[in-house]
Amino acid sequence: MSKLRTGCFSLSLDGFGAGPNQSPENPLGEGGEALHDWFIPTRTFQQLSGKEGGTTGVDDGFASRAFANVGAWIMGRNMFGPIRGPWPDENWKGWWGDNPPYHCPVFVLTHHERAPITMEGGTIFHFVTDGIEAALERAVQAANGKDVLLGGGVATVRQYLRAGLIDEMHLAISPILLGSGEHLFADIDTASLGYRCTEHVPSQNATHVVLTR
Repeated sequence: MSKLRTGCFSLSLDGFGAGPNQSPENPLGEGGEALHDWFIPTRTFQQLSGKEGGTTGVDDGFASRAFANVGAWIMGRNMFGPIRGPWPDENWKGWWGDNPPYHCPVFVLTHHERAPITMEGGTIFHFVTDGIEAALERAVQAANGKDVLLGGGVATVRQYLRAGLIDEMHLAISPILLGSGEHLFADIDTASLGYRCTEHVPSQNATHVVLTR
C-alpha cells in the first residue's frame, strides 16, 4: 500500500525550511542553500545529478532510503518554479533542465490549469487545480503500489501535515540558524495529529529525524 512520505526535507535548528526574501535568483531564500550542505556531497545526490562518486555513511543512507520505492511525487508550485498567477506561456518547465531527477509522474499543485509536460527520463509534470486530496489520489494511482514522495515547499508540506495525510516524515536538521523564513511546524500540533519520533540519528553534518503517524 502506498505511503505519503517526505524525504531529505531539510530544516534549520530554528525550524525553517527556507530562508527569508525568496526570489528567482535565490529560490530557498537568504541562507537557505546551506540547509542542504549535508545532502549535496552524498553519493545519492551525485547519482541523481548524473555524476559519479560522493560520500557514503549516515547522510547517504538516509538519502538513499528517501528515494527508494517511489512511484510518484507531489510538489507545490513554489517548488516547480518562480512564476505566479496565470501561466504566461509554456516555456517554464522547472528548475532541472530537460531531464529532471524524478523519472516518474510529478503532480504540481496550482490554481491555474496547464497541460502536462513530458520530459526526458520518464518525468511527466501534471498540474492539479482541485486541491491536495485530489493530487494525492492521482499520485497514489500513478504510483501503482509504490510510495508517493512529497517534495515541498514548506507551505505544501504544511497543508498535508495539517490534514494528517503524511504517513512518514524524514527531516534533516542542519546545524544552522536562519532566524526567519518559512517555518514548518508553526501553529501545528503534531503530537495531537498522531505523529511520533521513531528515529533520530546524528551525523557530522545533520541530525536525521523520522516522524511516523
